[in-house]
Amino acid sequence: MPNPPLYAQKWSELRARIRAKGGAPAVAEQALAAIEANLALNPYRKVDPDRVRAEARAADARIAADMRAPALAGLPVSVKDLYVAEGYDTFAGTTRALDAHFPEEGPVVRALRDASVVVTGKTHTVEFAFGGIGTNPHYPTPVNPWDAKTERVSGGSSSGAGVSLWAGTAALALGSDTAGSVRVPASFTGCIGLKTTQGRWAIDGIVPLSPTLDTAGVLALDADIVAEAFRAIDPAGRNAASLPRHVAGVRLGVLKSAFEGAEPGIGEAVDRALKELEAAGAILVDVELPVVRDAIDLFHVGGVAGVEFAANINNRFPEWREALDPNVLERFARIEQATAVEYIRRLNALDAMAAAGGKAMDDAGVDALVGPTAPISPPTVQEVAAAERYVDRNLLALRNTVVGNFLRLSGFTIPAGLDAAGLPVGLQVMTRADADAYAVGLMLATARVLGQPYDRLGAPPRVR
Repeated sequence: MPNPPLYAQKWSELRARIRAKGGAPAVAEQALAAIEANLALNPYRKVDPDRVRAEARAADARIAADMRAPALAGLPVSVKDLYVAEGYDTFAGTTRALDAHFPEEGPVVRALRDASVVVTGKTHTVEFAFGGIGTNPHYPTPVNPWDAKTERVSGGSSSGAGVSLWAGTAALALGSDTAGSVRVPASFTGCIGLKTTQGRWAIDGIVPLSPTLDTAGVLALDADIVAEAFRAIDPAGRNAASLPRHVAGVRLGVLKSAFEGAEPGIGEAVDRALKELEAAGAILVDVELPVVRDAIDLFHVGGVAGVEFAANINNRFPEWREALDPNVLERFARIEQATAVEYIRRLNALDAMAAAGGKAMDDAGVDALVGPTAPISPPTVQEVAAAERYVDRNLLALRNTVVGNFLRLSGFTIPAGLDAAGLPVGLQVMTRADADAYAVGLMLATARVLGQPYDRLGAPPRVR
């Protein structure tokens, strides 16, 4: 009997397969076969089958020689093409390699290398990660696998990450998150996505969008795989699985503003998931935090990411400017108009928001803030081809997630269900700054109630 696709395998099952003699190469071959079968979904910019097989053989040898080999040894992992990864050029969604500017792997990739994971390839990203929709005119758009008839976006900027998971080509995906670029793709494609606190994981070896806000993160279809990745990358969080073990007694602040303008079925799916958590003992508390509105207002006037992105292009990559995605270039002139005084004002506003956010959570007596990860369904590729519609959808897609970045929170998104169109809906759970280990523990506890993505959603109709 053939093995089920990677997206349908629990971590315990997959780990047992990989630990068996010849297991890592066998799983790698399954991932490579899935890549070939699902080429139409376009998750990858680059795959090197020979390198994949070589890394799988090396992992298999390490497992055979060492009973204490790392838990992730042999695990297939896709890497966003914003990360430097040995053996692969880094394009960051552009038309040219940036290897001369970013020659070395950073700590996040090195930690996974040390664990002997198998890199299945470089996944597509929005150009320079500047966008939450997932399109990039330089490359084919990764196709959301949840609509059998219409091509829809997968979310950005880690646009290929969630698709690589549901296509059965990887069991873990590396992404990055500046305003929601892990959580939006995870929500749009029905994955679990972890956002770390800014500065928790070093971002060396990752092409920057906004050094002030950039964070590294991971996506998976099993909460236990996310937890194992967290332990591998973040030694200080190795006991994350132990707290909390249950949602009972956890006070969840339900952000009613996050539900505003939600498209059909999104608020309902999140409400159902919250009721399940409440039935398991979580305490739901309706909250209205003015600082959340302040964060959204700052986002609408540009925040700091755009200013830092423009400075990066003009100072480091001026020759790239005219070749930028028109959706990016169209906003460039307005971004450049921000003065140094205005930029510093926004930085100061972010500091104030971070302090106010933590105090507001303390005053409300809540352990986490919850609501829909994104208030909109994944748009069709055709819909966001028009510049005005792209801007509108992009702002809405990132509206709820950017709050976590501006308030410097940690947290995760997990599938709540399907919306009225049969597309995935994410439940966002944001915890305090530097409470990353707590967030991972709460993610595990939440998954015990809501189930893993495949159990809750089933299989996407477009996957072969």
